[in-house]
Amino acid sequence: MNYVFQFGDVFAAWPLLVKGTLSTIELSMLAMLIGLMVAIGCAWGKTAGPRPLRWFINAYIELIRNTPFLVQLFFFFFALPALGLRWSAHTAALTAMVVNLGAYATEIIRAGIESIPKGQIEAGLALNLKRHKIFQYVILKPALRTVYPALTSQFILLMLSSSVVSAISADDLTSVAANLQSQTFRSFEIYIVVAVIYLVLALSFSALFRVIYRLALHYPDRR
Repeated sequence: MNYVFQFGDVFAAWPLLVKGTLSTIELSMLAMLIGLMVAIGCAWGKTAGPRPLRWFINAYIELIRNTPFLVQLFFFFFALPALGLRWSAHTAALTAMVVNLGAYATEIIRAGIESIPKGQIEAGLALNLKRHKIFQYVILKPALRTVYPALTSQFILLMLSSSVVSAISADDLTSVAANLQSQTFRSFEIYIVVAVIYLVLALSFSALFRVIYRLALHYPDRR
């Protein structure tokens, strides 16, 4: 094997790689935050909502969990504009990621909610707490504490899956890598560097989630 590694062109394009990395972080974090809110709402609806709402949420979850993310992405970017809903590649990518995460995270949070002993809920009612306070402090927070490892794993998987959005020309790290490859033809070197960047991002998100757990979920509420 006489292949000669040449990373010079790759490292020379570091501003583009940094920009792509920041775009991936921004897209992923927005999708995590919005997707988490969608999942909490759907988990509540699935456990305590009226039957028609539960049917709708179940249909949404089954549809998303049994279709490829790439097909979902193409649906939002190519299919919906045919009906008159036009938006940028970035918005389509964010929407697809939120919808995808919402379905998976709903089931994770729902499992956490159902693990809460009914005695705790009855105690909250006995203390005359309002229902939204019971859901927030008695149900949701302990549920998130229980499912936190599975939930953060899903977040990291979402961040790694964001590389697919380059298929619709959304700005992200993989899109930058594809452009560099077409200019320099140093595929091996480019994707080694990109793989390392994704690894660093995954480890960084893991460290961030551990800090969030210690600060927001691990310690008991002192209010």
